[in-house]
Amino acid sequence: MRPPTIRDVAERAGVSKSLVSLVLRGSDQVRPEKRQAVLAAVEELGYRPNAAARNLSERRTRTVGVLLNDMRNPWFVELLDGLNSRLHDAGLRMLMADGRLGRRLGEDLPGTFTDLGVDGLIAVGTLPPSEALRTAAARIPTVVAGAREPELPAVDIVAGDDEHGARLATEHLVGLGHRRVAHIAGQGVVGELRRRGFETVMREHGLADTAVVEQGDLTEEGGYRAAVRLLTARERPTAVFAFNDMACVGALSAAEQLGLRVPRDLSVVGYDNTYVSRLRHLWLTTVDNGSHDVGRRAAQCLLDRLAEPARPAELVLTTPSLEERGTTAAPRRAVRP
Repeated sequence: MRPPTIRDVAERAGVSKSLVSLVLRGSDQVRPEKRQAVLAAVEELGYRPNAAARNLSERRTRTVGVLLNDMRNPWFVELLDGLNSRLHDAGLRMLMADGRLGRRLGEDLPGTFTDLGVDGLIAVGTLPPSEALRTAAARIPTVVAGAREPELPAVDIVAGDDEHGARLATEHLVGLGHRRVAHIAGQGVVGELRRRGFETVMREHGLADTAVVEQGDLTEEGGYRAAVRLLTARERPTAVFAFNDMACVGALSAAEQLGLRVPRDLSVVGYDNTYVSRLRHLWLTTVDNGSHDVGRRAAQCLLDRLAEPARPAELVLTTPSLEERGTTAAPRRAVRP
């Protein structure tokens, strides 16, 4: 038995095929009684629109390419959830690719998305400078989410306010009475903003001389190595603020290996409020940068740019908050300020 066609729906509803198409596209140019007749016919016949034919006629694929800097990063989970929920509401589907793997294999993933005819592109996380991404952004609407770079013409950037978030974390530690506070720093513009927030607070409290910055990366291993260097120094810190939750987990491992108890001997703060930070045996104090909101806003920026491609580029920042959990406490024998 052949599946029902748009012609069958039109005959059952007693209308033209063009009017059925208008109803299926959600047009408001159809009278209510006609719309109801078409929807009833669709339901009775079990009709499903031919997506390929519709896309061809509209010259759209109703897909969005999502290029992740590194699919292993747990911070992307909630951002993608926010992104997908808004795109789904708008009738769009995501196609995802791992930028790290693409770089390793030498693949032009932005070009692949363009060749597939995606309606738009969202770059998630800090991606290295790429002529392929610049070329794709010049051809299709593009948004950068969760990062501050690359900066491209007519490309919106949606991210958390990283400097403010770092200030929240550092103020929390200083407020508990910590004077020797260290920061495991990240890379790129986001890393610089978080470092600036840390150093600014330490300077404002007259603690610039005891503020230590140790370079790390986005990984647990990088956080572990940086923390070992910090915690084996002659004047070890009593608190560590890590660039992200994964680096913070590495710092926890270093503390345990060195016989330090958290938070009795060492307080640690992460960043991103990933699901890792909420694991009961870790229960990290961390900065929530509103990743779900970043995703939804990035999706909305893309929808706005699809509707108005020539509008000026925007920088949209979400407001972070501090999640106090079990890895921070006043230092032993410290007096609160």
